[in-house]
Amino acid sequence: MKKTFFYLLAIAAVVWSCDSTPKFRIEGTITDSEDSVLYLEAMTLNGVDVLDSAELDDDGDFSFSHAAPSSPEFYALRINGRRINLSVDSTETITVNASLPTMDSDYEVSGSENCTKIKEISAMQREVQRKITAFEKNTSMLPGDISDSVRNVLSAYKKKIMVDYILKDPSKAYAYYAVCQSISDLYGTFLLFNPLNDRTDVKCYAAVATAWDGKYPDAERTRQICNVAVRGMENTSKRVAEIDASKISETGIIEVALPDAGGNVRSLKGLKGKVVLLDFTKYGAPKSDARTRQMRELYNKYSAKGFEIYQVSLDEDIHFWKYASENLPWICVHETDGSATSVYGVSTLPTYFIIDRDNEVVMRSDAVKNLEAEILKLL
Repeated sequence: MKKTFFYLLAIAAVVWSCDSTPKFRIEGTITDSEDSVLYLEAMTLNGVDVLDSAELDDDGDFSFSHAAPSSPEFYALRINGRRINLSVDSTETITVNASLPTMDSDYEVSGSENCTKIKEISAMQREVQRKITAFEKNTSMLPGDISDSVRNVLSAYKKKIMVDYILKDPSKAYAYYAVCQSISDLYGTFLLFNPLNDRTDVKCYAAVATAWDGKYPDAERTRQICNVAVRGMENTSKRVAEIDASKISETGIIEVALPDAGGNVRSLKGLKGKVVLLDFTKYGAPKSDARTRQMRELYNKYSAKGFEIYQVSLDEDIHFWKYASENLPWICVHETDGSATSVYGVSTLPTYFIIDRDNEVVMRSDAVKNLEAEILKLL
């Protein structure tokens, strides 16, 4: 019996030693969080994936370990609606300490330059949002003065982000995070740097794309941001950087990367492998409820077979959009600058496009007689 025990112990030791998968670790303490559940989430191009969770006790200590990414990726620690954004690019150990009531705005992080920089960017972003909200709620200001004040705040913020966090070292994960960030105002949520129509902004995307192409040529995020930069160059008719032609999307799809209700940028190109209905709509339009019910029927019938809906809302009221899309099971994003509608030539709503599993646009709505039949052909 003793022999058998030591034999099994030896096998266990060998198995344990064979698990040589490189891993990163995120550890620390969240005080005032007893009985709360802390989640470790991966912020992928296709959405949020929960990697691990832990129920915190009275001391609030936690430790997560996960397979290290081959190129920089983004993660978050979340308790309910409070989130700390992080980046990991190796087998590093990152330490995070916070108090639950102020977890997302006042935390300490060490062990990662990228995470420290992301914390700085997030703090500045919150301050910009605070100023914008204050201007918009100031009833003593004229509408034109509010717009000018918001524009000035955003201009100063963009300049600082561009100089100190993007162009300073565009190969860094925090540079990617900085160029892809979203801002909200009274009219909706939008990307701070317009990747499709503003030449200066395209330059920022191109700088990050070029640097990542040199350092992480096989990364999915490299392909995504290269595609966005190239499309921006095409739209502005000005090449601001040279990018490896192999990174340009060889398919007929034009990338759309817009924020969802949680502020996460969702990539259309990242849905390759699925049959996608790219839908431009307004939830506040007449007959929208009936149309949404029809789309839900399609989604419920075919989502398990690889069907996805990428729905772009053009509702002017950002709060109404968030409320209307809250319980929809597909990808719901919002745009205010007209970039996606412009590149897809959308002039009337609703308009949709059917995209096959290879990211090829197959058909536009005005040519479709039976939507369900066309989807079935591609599944």
